[in-house]
Amino acid sequence: MASGLVRIALECDKKEGVSSLKLLIQEPLWRTYCNGKKCGYGKRRECGEEELKVLKAVEPISMGAGVLPGSYGGGGAAAAAAEGELMYMRAKFERVVGSRDSEAFYMMNPDSNGGPELSVYLLRV
Repeated sequence: MASGLVRIALECDKKEGVSSLKLLIQEPLWRTYCNGKKCGYGKRRECGEEELKVLKAVEPISMGAGVLPGSYGGGGAAAAAAEGELMYMRAKFERVVGSRDSEAFYMMNPDSNGGPELSVYLLRV
């Protein structure tokens, strides 16, 4: 994000002939793109013991970024940094619903009047 805007798109397949009432956020498998380049897949997961530990650690933080020490970086969701450390970012996001097949989350930056530095799009195609 230091180099400019980051746009993350998560795409899932629309089931043909099936009238699904499933919410977009409940889709289990996603193709992921970062600034227009395909960068892998994402999978919906339930919050486990490790994730709850991390969420509890960042609970008092309202906004910012940082690194949690090695005791939080055991693996699973915490495999984001070297030597067991875990990088985190906490921010306020604005949610915009385009239709039942598209949603966007825009990170709100209180320090500047410019547009969002981070945008996450959920699309059912």
